[in-house]
Amino acid sequence: MRLSERFRATKRAPILQVLKSAVATVAAWLLAGWLIPGPLPVFAAIAALLVVQPSVNQSLGKALERSVGVIAGVVIASLLGLAFGPTSWVILAAILIALLVAWALRMTAGTSNQVAISAMLVLALGGTSPEYALDRVLETLIGAAIGIVVNALIVPPVLVDPAREHLARLGSELAASTDRLAEALRAPQRPADLTELMLEVRLMRPMRDAAAAAIADAEESLTLNPRRSAHRGGIVEQHRLLARLSPIVTQVGGMTRAFVDHYDDDLAAEPTVRAIAEQLQRVAHDIRLAVHLAEVDPEPLTSAIPALTAPLQIAPPKSDHWILIGSLMEDLRRIREELLEDDLPPEPTARRARE
Repeated sequence: MRLSERFRATKRAPILQVLKSAVATVAAWLLAGWLIPGPLPVFAAIAALLVVQPSVNQSLGKALERSVGVIAGVVIASLLGLAFGPTSWVILAAILIALLVAWALRMTAGTSNQVAISAMLVLALGGTSPEYALDRVLETLIGAAIGIVVNALIVPPVLVDPAREHLARLGSELAASTDRLAEALRAPQRPADLTELMLEVRLMRPMRDAAAAAIADAEESLTLNPRRSAHRGGIVEQHRLLARLSPIVTQVGGMTRAFVDHYDDDLAAEPTVRAIAEQLQRVAHDIRLAVHLAEVDPEPLTSAIPALTAPLQIAPPKSDHWILIGSLMEDLRRIREELLEDDLPPEPTARRARE
């Protein structure tokens, strides 16, 4: 890993997020300084800066984390300061005690660090009186509140479009993998071709996981978001589409694995195998049809009519390939049921009995 990767992100944060952080920090500094005369309102500025997060829900969580950490740290620092004074060894002891208290209370890593930092700042800035401690807590609450308000009012982030893009890419790759398998069933394959086929089909699982994570991020971005009513229906449809595509990812992967494991050069001459290949091309068409509405800028479809209109009827195979053909037929049946199912449960955690 290069040294720059330790402190540089793969992409920049949105400039709007930077501007909102700046606005919240300045507003918290000015308001806290006006309401609470005295030392510079450092606690308010830090709280506002930390609370502005990619979503309003995350801002609320960060505000709670920051507030609890500051209150605990200020209480620890005040008690030690009153007992021993703000000397260097007391500051070090306060940091140690703050970390131990946070550990004993099973606080998160962020909250634990906040307890220790707050205790250190209170003693380092020279405030040990109860009034000083109360003012710092109020400062923090003001900064956290301003951070939440700014993040909620100035174009609160909505991450529905990135989730839609992930779903569209998953659907496109799933259809392409299905087409590749159909073409492989029709013609003799070299060992390198079979290896490439497996490598490409394995790309779908990470893409499915990425789509699920993107939908979860989108759902979180709508929590407590004033703009959520306009996008809630889209999230439900994305959950439904992912629930439809996920089993097909597994089934296409299984079909590819079975084909590679049981491959021989005579497969392409088997009539039943060629019929299955034709059905797989129909599957690819219907997958593209299913994800058409998920695409941000969809291309026109060549046909909006589902291609899987009836189950494939075959005679018993005349060759020794009946194990592979039976496996392919069973997975094809399951895929057909997924694509023709109209009443999928919208909840992401729903499970159907046949799974």
